[in-house]
Amino acid sequence: MKFQDLKELKQFFILWLTQSFSALGSTMTGFALIIVLYKNSGSALTTAMLSVCSYAPYVLMSIFAGALSDRWNKKVTMLVCDSFAALCTFVTLILLKADSLEPWHLYILNALNGLMNTVQQPASEVAATLLTPEKYYQKTSGMRSFSNSLTTILTPAIATAVMSFWGVEAVIAIDLTTFAAAFFALLLFIRIPEVPRKEEVGESVLASAKSGLIWLKVHRKILLLIIFLAAINLIASIYDAALPAMLLSRKNGGETALGAVNTCVGLASLAGSVIVTFLPEPKSRLKVICNTLLISMSTENFLLAFGKTPLVWCIGAVLGWLVIPIMNANMDVIFRSEIPAEMQGRVFSARNTLQFFTIPVGFFLGGILVDKVFEPLMAGLSADSLAVTVFGSEKGSGAALLFFVIGFAGVAVCLIFRRLILRLKD
Repeated sequence: MKFQDLKELKQFFILWLTQSFSALGSTMTGFALIIVLYKNSGSALTTAMLSVCSYAPYVLMSIFAGALSDRWNKKVTMLVCDSFAALCTFVTLILLKADSLEPWHLYILNALNGLMNTVQQPASEVAATLLTPEKYYQKTSGMRSFSNSLTTILTPAIATAVMSFWGVEAVIAIDLTTFAAAFFALLLFIRIPEVPRKEEVGESVLASAKSGLIWLKVHRKILLLIIFLAAINLIASIYDAALPAMLLSRKNGGETALGAVNTCVGLASLAGSVIVTFLPEPKSRLKVICNTLLISMSTENFLLAFGKTPLVWCIGAVLGWLVIPIMNANMDVIFRSEIPAEMQGRVFSARNTLQFFTIPVGFFLGGILVDKVFEPLMAGLSADSLAVTVFGSEKGSGAALLFFVIGFAGVAVCLIFRRLILRLKD
């Protein structure tokens, strides 16, 4: 970037860097707790419930949170919500120290975190818009994808190393330290401008929330993209619920394999983020979105299903995630350029409810399918059956069969929505 670019994006850079470090700490804590919980329970549903509890309040309350976010000061909202999330993490640390941590504690704390994230996320999205000139939208979206990918790469390696030497408590301590750095950077060095509000004085929160849904109803292209991503999220969350259960259980799996696959996801996403930062503007962002998701869904799930070694699983992760930052960047540009800034909090929140409600459903469904359907199914088959020959017979083979099923589901969803979306104009 040129010096003038850096000058114009100075405050965005500060926010981006510090929030990225804080996200790394939070993700490390989540990774460590999943491993501990699965080792103690051996149940995909038990670990999946962590995500269900995180996303359920987020989805249920998002429609109202955007209306509140548009009314409230963005900086204060982010500071308060992040502080509450840090408090929940600190409570987890205390429970661990007292050797009293139970799964239901984590479910409650994750639900409270999800509730705070409901308000924080739209405020953060609008803050990023306000700190970024429109000409930099694609570049900054690529940068955010870059940091997310780097977090995915570093999380398993750092979290596993820290757990090995100092335990889960040390991972949480790092999380709290990165939170403190992000908190004081936002408090002292970042000024987020307020957006002039156009709604009538005295408009109720319910009316404000409804206006976000009305805006989406009028703008069919945005609404159809959101419904498309809701369907993809359902499949992706089933994937997320089944992945630890399969990799931690397979003959050639374990923590190292899970960490390797997660690292490859991050490396692939990182490469995609770098690529999209330098790509020229495409002729059709809608085509890019549809085609990249089709590539992702038609590769990774099948390689995870048929693979028996970490190498094959890692190749699947690379093929599945390399194109996702390209999709995200084009989606981000469409949303930020077509949704007015004064409406973004409400529209983003309406989007969150519609696009992300399938995530807790998918996590819950994935846990049930692994524990109650596919694992018992594979365990009951004879050794010479085709399914056992292809997917194996040990614990984790049922999750592999599930990946095969959702691979076909993902391709079908992409083809159906590609046909519908490409009828619309960019």
